[in-house]
Amino acid sequence: MGVSGTGKSTLGAALAGRLGCDFLEGDAFHTPHSVEKMRAGHPLDDNDRWPWLDRIAEELQKSAETKGAAVAACSALKRAYRERLSRASGMPLLFVFLATGDRTELARRLGGRSGHYMPTSLLASQLDTLEPPAADECALTLDAELPSGQQCAVALDWLRRQTG
Repeated sequence: MGVSGTGKSTLGAALAGRLGCDFLEGDAFHTPHSVEKMRAGHPLDDNDRWPWLDRIAEELQKSAETKGAAVAACSALKRAYRERLSRASGMPLLFVFLATGDRTELARRLGGRSGHYMPTSLLASQLDTLEPPAADECALTLDAELPSGQQCAVALDWLRRQTG
């Protein structure tokens, strides 16, 4: 989880590969209306996000039932969104938060993506919406600037300790 440009998809795909489970790209669960809204530079609101989160949660549940685990890349910017994902999936979820305070680096990463609908202009709204995980949430915070291999190793170690 985290704002756009932190490397959620890169880390998620690597984790899923190491865990031998499905990787779900949260962007693939947006409706065409939501994609066009973002492409036009308008941030999503909760009415856009609730059904999107429910679709991701449903797929997480299905994948976990068949493979024993699943990994999704999803912004999950607010605590309420993370709680919704957990409730809707019907199972406890673990979150890895990719955090960065470097807006310039995030903007550079977003600007360098080709063919993606998320414009750099929406970064500020994501950062304004972001509620980092609280101490009572089952979440690991990782520096988004760490090399992806190091992120994956730390996350795998943490996940294994959480799941026994």
